[in-house]
Amino acid sequence: MSDVTKLDDDLWLLDLDFQGLPGVIASYLIRDADELALVETGPTTTLESLVAGIRRAGFHPEQITKLLVTHIHLDHSGAAGVFMKRFPRAQLYVHEIGAPHMVDPSKLLASATRIYGDMMGPLWGEVLPVSEDRVIRLTDGDVVSVGDKNLEVLYTPGHALHHVAYYDASTRGVFTGDVASVRLQGFTYVRPPTPPPDLNIDLWRESLDRLRRLAAATLYLTHFGPFTDVERHLADAERHLVEWARIVEKAVESGKDRPAIVDNLRLFGDRQLLQETNDAIALRRYELATPYGMTVDGLLRYLRKHAPQSPP
Repeated sequence: MSDVTKLDDDLWLLDLDFQGLPGVIASYLIRDADELALVETGPTTTLESLVAGIRRAGFHPEQITKLLVTHIHLDHSGAAGVFMKRFPRAQLYVHEIGAPHMVDPSKLLASATRIYGDMMGPLWGEVLPVSEDRVIRLTDGDVVSVGDKNLEVLYTPGHALHHVAYYDASTRGVFTGDVASVRLQGFTYVRPPTPPPDLNIDLWRESLDRLRRLAAATLYLTHFGPFTDVERHLADAERHLVEWARIVEKAVESGKDRPAIVDNLRLFGDRQLLQETNDAIALRRYELATPYGMTVDGLLRYLRKHAPQSPP
């Protein structure tokens, strides 16, 4: 059952109860002038929690007219096609680079299957294509209106080339997707999600700098929830991103294989988290939000792509 938290007069956090655990994936319900929108759909495995959460907030899912996703990774947008099949008023808002993969998800699913294998179904569930005429393609600087509320689209690549954040200047709140990394409620620990295939650390650092320049009051993370210590959070997000990349790079230079690199990073990351808690469930929730194996795979691919070229 989805847990629902009213954050403001027109904003609710819906906990999607991913894999039966709270505080891993959030969707945000926005209402203004009788219009309803969602930021993030989550995967189809959590669709019933999403629908229940909308109802518990006092609305009907049929009222949703806009689905805003920050990017097309399945934990953020996997349920979009199924949701839109059930609720025909909704349109999907997604960056123009990611939009073709929502219309035809075959390449997205093939890439995800290479990573997750037999866990595709249990983790993400069914993924359906979205009709082209129901997709709104976004680019940097676009404005998405929800009633009288305007959300500015910020192109924030790094985690993914098709990543955007949504900024509400009226409240100085920004829905960050994964550009502000992963941090669970009750913790200060910020953990960088660095999956393949198009991780780019330089672009990600530029995106973090862009978020800093907003002087936002609140970061609304998909993983997980609102945080108001914005300056410290963003500084830790960048520091840990660079730090983890260097750990993996040094492990490669020392000749370690992938399993050893994953173990090495897990030891380092869990040691940082264990400074705040020894709760095994908290470690599990962080792992569900951003698994170490996928983190290492993304960093290894990035380092191979950006390795200095030997002179001829």
